[in-house]
Amino acid sequence: MTYLSGARVLVVVPAWNEEEALPAVLDELTIQLPWADVLVVNDGSTDRTVEVAHKGTAMVLDLPVNLGVGGAMRAGYKFARAKGYDVAIQLDADGQHDPSEVPKLLATMQEHDADVVIGARFAGAGSYEVRGPRRWAMTFLSWSLSKVTGTPLTDTTSGFKASNRRAIELFARDYPSEYLGDTIESLVVGSRTGLRIRQVGVAMRPRAGGTPSHNPVKAGLFLGRAVLALLIALSRPVAPQVEAR
Repeated sequence: MTYLSGARVLVVVPAWNEEEALPAVLDELTIQLPWADVLVVNDGSTDRTVEVAHKGTAMVLDLPVNLGVGGAMRAGYKFARAKGYDVAIQLDADGQHDPSEVPKLLATMQEHDADVVIGARFAGAGSYEVRGPRRWAMTFLSWSLSKVTGTPLTDTTSGFKASNRRAIELFARDYPSEYLGDTIESLVVGSRTGLRIRQVGVAMRPRAGGTPSHNPVKAGLFLGRAVLALLIALSRPVAPQVEAR
C-alpha cells in the first residue's frame, strides 16, 4: 500500500473569517485531490465562512469560539483519529498552499519513513521571501529546531504539513494551541516523543482573499514572540512516547 493509492487521507483546513478565499480552495481540493476527504474547521468565524464551507462536499466542524490555528488543528486531529484516517494534511484556507503539492508531501513521507513532513517555503522551490525581523526569526528558529529534531529544517513556521497515524495520535491528545505553538512547539513535542520529521520544498502562492494575519508592525514583534515560543516549548515536560515503530 502506498500513501498515494491506499491510505485514507484527510485534508484539514482551519478557517477563520475566510469566506472570500475558502470557496476556491475547496473547489481546487476537489479537482486536485479527489481521493482525499476534506474537513473545514470553522474557528469561530464572524463572517460567512461556515456557510460557504457547507455549500461544497467538505465536512465541517463549527467551533463556537475562536481557538486559534492550534486549537482548530487539535480538533481536526481528534476527528482524524476518531474516524481512523491514516494521514492528516494541514492546509490553509487562504489559497497560499497549492493542493497539487500534497502528493509531494505524501511521497516524502513514504520515501523517508517520516511521521511528519513539512511543506517548506525556503527549500529550493518557488520564490517566496520574507525580510527583516520576521526573516531573522525564521532563520534562528530553523537553526534551533534543526538541532532539536536532528534533521535540516528551513521553514519551521509552515502551516502546510502531513502527519501520519502516529503523529495524529499524539497531536489529537497533545497539540499546542498558544501563539506559534501549532508550528514551533508541535515540532518540539513531536521530536521529543519519537516522531521522525522531514521537509520537502513547496511553492507558496499569494493570498487569494481576506486579510493577512501579519503586517509590517506585527512583523516587528514576531522575533521576540518566536523566541519566546521556542523557549516555552523547550521548557515543557516531555510527553509520553508514541507507540514504537
